[in-house]
Amino acid sequence: MRALDIAGAWITEPDVFGDHRGTFHEWFRAERFRECTGHDLRVLQANCSVSRRGVLRGVHFTDVPPGQGKFVTCVRGAVLDVVVDIRLGSPTYGRWVAQRLDDRTRRALYVAEGLGHAFMALSDDATVVYLCSEGYAPGRQHGIHPLDPELGIDWPAGLKPVLSEKDEGAPSLAEAERAGLLPFFDRCLAHYERRPARSESRSERQ
Repeated sequence: MRALDIAGAWITEPDVFGDHRGTFHEWFRAERFRECTGHDLRVLQANCSVSRRGVLRGVHFTDVPPGQGKFVTCVRGAVLDVVVDIRLGSPTYGRWVAQRLDDRTRRALYVAEGLGHAFMALSDDATVVYLCSEGYAPGRQHGIHPLDPELGIDWPAGLKPVLSEKDEGAPSLAEAERAGLLPFFDRCLAHYERRPARSESRSERQ
């Protein structure tokens, strides 16, 4: 698990063990997550989405506090997963990082509260699952248009983006800032520091 160029974004690159039966890997390990991030991931909801090639979901974010941290992986097919720093006052405000998640490398991405998150399906039946630190709360959910030229996200060429009606009508980054929708970096940092680390639990691999 290593930090990316935006504070609060981490990529996990697991060892995948294969034999004549198939493969095995550890998708998530609480103590390793805590060691790297300094806190636990409280899981209150788990989501699964299946998308055809070209589907573009995001850029989504939630109010902080409480926000919604996400631990994301692709269990079938492949996606380009993107994290956008939309925290006002952040030294990397407006920047984004992209990582390919697929069913070969089995990489996973952690997106801390207050960051924007989006992904595009690179294959049909791209299946993404993610653990969430908070449950879905419609009044706290927001979006930024993923094709906003100010963000300039480098989505794969040759794929026509397929957006939901809600994402198609999302504001630009500048519009979201003017509307007072964006989280503040200092408040996000304070929220991160208040997250307690629970006592370590034991787990066994079977």
